[in-house]
Amino acid sequence: MLRELVAASHLMSMEQLPGAVARHAADAGLHDTLIYMADLQQTVLRLLTGKGPDAGQDPGPEAAELNIEGTIAGRAFQTLEPVTGQIFDDGTCHYWLPILDGSERIGVLRTTVRQDDDGAKDDAEYLAGLVALMIVSKGPYSDSLSRLVRTREMTVSAEMQWRLLPPMTFANNQVVIGAALEPAYKLGGDTFDYALAGDTVHLAIFDAMGHDTTAGLTSNLAIAACRNARLHGANLVETGQAIDEELQGRDGDDGRFVTAVLMQLDLQSGVVSWIAYGHPEPVIIRGARWVSTLECRPGTPLGTGLGVVPELCSEQLQPGDRILLYTDGIVEARDPDKREFGLERFTDFIIKREADGMAVPETLRRLVRSILEHHEGRLDDDATVLLLEWHGPCDIPKDPEAPLRQT
Repeated sequence: MLRELVAASHLMSMEQLPGAVARHAADAGLHDTLIYMADLQQTVLRLLTGKGPDAGQDPGPEAAELNIEGTIAGRAFQTLEPVTGQIFDDGTCHYWLPILDGSERIGVLRTTVRQDDDGAKDDAEYLAGLVALMIVSKGPYSDSLSRLVRTREMTVSAEMQWRLLPPMTFANNQVVIGAALEPAYKLGGDTFDYALAGDTVHLAIFDAMGHDTTAGLTSNLAIAACRNARLHGANLVETGQAIDEELQGRDGDDGRFVTAVLMQLDLQSGVVSWIAYGHPEPVIIRGARWVSTLECRPGTPLGTGLGVVPELCSEQLQPGDRILLYTDGIVEARDPDKREFGLERFTDFIIKREADGMAVPETLRRLVRSILEHHEGRLDDDATVLLLEWHGPCDIPKDPEAPLRQT
């Protein structure tokens, strides 16, 4: 099944994928296989049929949309574990599995297998993994998939941001990185970036002045300058200088600038280094109880050309430590009574979900839901959080799937 799907996938479009997967799966004893995609805000799962301009038309007797909260499909998505659904009189059952690109949650797969057939359930897990790879390979040039995972219209600025962002989740045996942004369909100047190079993790978070398309252009330029300098081997201070110079060199400069934190983590030693440019200080959470801000003398926002160079600071992490980078929209979101969400509530939410054993991406998904509820579903400013969890200097685990369960 997997071999034939791989062979067929080379000349397959996104629209052809659901039907091909169902046919090849049925030949291997996995019947009525369906693919549900998570929407951009991870609130619902939408059936990928491959039909119509949004690849989701004509669902037949199947549900076209399922809530992530309160459904069996949503449980598989949230927990990253297979879940047995409806059981039939003939001994078969619906089997729901998360679709994961590495540790990035894409959606869920549903198939029908015999309840006591462990081999078929294993095959379904392998199939879900291959489906993820196929979706990721074909998604960038599929407008129909982009329409399917959107529940409303998107601004031009948000379009730019989402096209430039790395995946919302990354994990290996040493580190987990997760991120979340809102308002998803009206992003202005908030953005983030991360990358790995050997034993070094690079992280950056930016907040551009304004909430319009120009703010999006400014943050996009900052990201491009950051990546360019990093790939040329620049250190943190040199990278900040390169971003500052690039932002100052724009034609028709209207005084736009970005605040930022640039950070590096050595995966072997656990030493994290960072510099800040007029941005909220990072927060470290240790042992689900100890919280401290990473204070460091900041420089002036990038693009101002004022020349105030930030202090380069470092901190020794302990295995299990979590670092939070965030923009002011996270803590300054206000309810109708003008009460801020606040840094204390923000960190307390993360600590409680960690104590519950909740994975990083699910913690951030619920954090965003909580912030939106606090603000009655509407944010006056972009709100972005970038979370890093360091597991320590460890070798490849004996169980290769262990990092996925930890995320």
